Amino acid sequence: MTTSQLQAVFDDVFTVGASAATAPILALGSGVLLFLLCDIVERLKPARNFAFVATLVVSGFFCCKNLLNGGGPGPVLDGTFYVDAHTSVWGLLFLASTLMAWVYGLGYYREDKPFQPEHDALLLCAPAGMMLMVGAGDLIVFFIGLELLSLPLYALAAFRRARTESVEAGLKYFLLGSFSSALLLYGSALLYAAHGTLSIPHLLEADPGGTMALAGSALVAASLFFKVSVFPFHLWVPDVYQGAPTPVTVLMATGTKAAAFGFLLRIIGLFPEDAGFVVSAIALVTMAAGNLGALVQTDLKRMLAYSGVAHAGTMLLLVAAGMAGADEAGLTRAALFYMGAYVFTATGAFGILSLLETPERRFATLDDLRGLGREHPALAGAMTLFMLSLGGIPATGGFLGKWFVFAELVEADLIAVAVLGALLSVVALGYYLRVLVVLFMEAPGATDGAQLGPALRPTARIATWVCCFFVLLFGLAPGTFLALIA
Repeated sequence: MTTSQLQAVFDDVFTVGASAATAPILALGSGVLLFLLCDIVERLKPARNFAFVATLVVSGFFCCKNLLNGGGPGPVLDGTFYVDAHTSVWGLLFLASTLMAWVYGLGYYREDKPFQPEHDALLLCAPAGMMLMVGAGDLIVFFIGLELLSLPLYALAAFRRARTESVEAGLKYFLLGSFSSALLLYGSALLYAAHGTLSIPHLLEADPGGTMALAGSALVAASLFFKVSVFPFHLWVPDVYQGAPTPVTVLMATGTKAAAFGFLLRIIGLFPEDAGFVVSAIALVTMAAGNLGALVQTDLKRMLAYSGVAHAGTMLLLVAAGMAGADEAGLTRAALFYMGAYVFTATGAFGILSLLETPERRFATLDDLRGLGREHPALAGAMTLFMLSLGGIPATGGFLGKWFVFAELVEADLIAVAVLGALLSVVALGYYLRVLVVLFMEAPGATDGAQLGPALRPTARIATWVCCFFVLLFGLAPGTFLALIA
């Protein structure tokens, strides 16, 4: 690249629109460097936590600034990156998910505490990749964002290196994630061969009916289906979620899904309209596989992993609605609300599991919840709220999230799909209500988790109450969030 070309790139990045669009990502990148500097310089080590939080706050400030300034500058950097009100709200959700995962990680890594700075630095890279994914205007930019998110998560999944199950989770996630990345690149290559461009707006305007274009679109979809854990690409989820450190599972279960779905909704036009039936079928099968798999679980992380698969199927119904002609703005609004409620609900549920884990007992089971309602009623009440929200009970964010999804299906005239989806959602109450029974209606057993002192980490408990607040806010005052995404 010549000097003049470098200068042109530099000028493009620092134009008013581009600088506003890329400011949150640049803030995260600068924050990673600042955090590493604090870890290297002995005098600055006490400021590491401040550097982490300050980075997320500054990045969030720039997202809010874009949101207040009409949503954002739109396409920048020659159309390879796009920022509007919706991508700014996605960015805020990514930052919230990362912050919660970090808070739940404070005091969690007892045996790996000397390596906590590496953990936090990797964690700080993830939201930058998520923002690149949802704002990508080019498949190469999306791939860069995907890898910027995935590579840190591979390492974080195997972070507890002294535990076989953690290393196994990291290895499984890495190998399967590598195949997913290969599918994306191969699909992108086929789309480029078919249309001569990787620009998403140009691809959406092109004819999707050619054989090579169809193959490329199918491979790109398969890669995204892996990231959001859609059938039949969901089999890795229970093992990886169970073996990975629970704070890392928080981010994998929430932020990763949100980033992949945010991009998937933007490229619906890449797929032929007659593929809507196939997508609807995959979504319903995913919901069935997730709910039926969760019904037979006794390990809570595996149960929530299968629950996440079912929720991914529910979100995929929005893609089917988009293929059937539903309004794009309505789809994005429903997706943002659903994922906003799910981020805080799933984060709180996994966070409570992290409070119940100890070096002696690495996995929380249903038996470990016995007696929690008596010994720690507030914590048990929070778990109850999260289970009810995941099950879609009224007055919670989960209920309105599902309401918006099924409303979009009805608007797209997919009545049968909406009815089947609602029935499959009812099946989920079978295992969510079982958790409530164990919490409050069964006597403590020999492995009573309430005796293990989950109150030792006050910051994690504060994060739990924050999650409760937002779950209720989404359920009782949805207009607060809907005003941001109108």
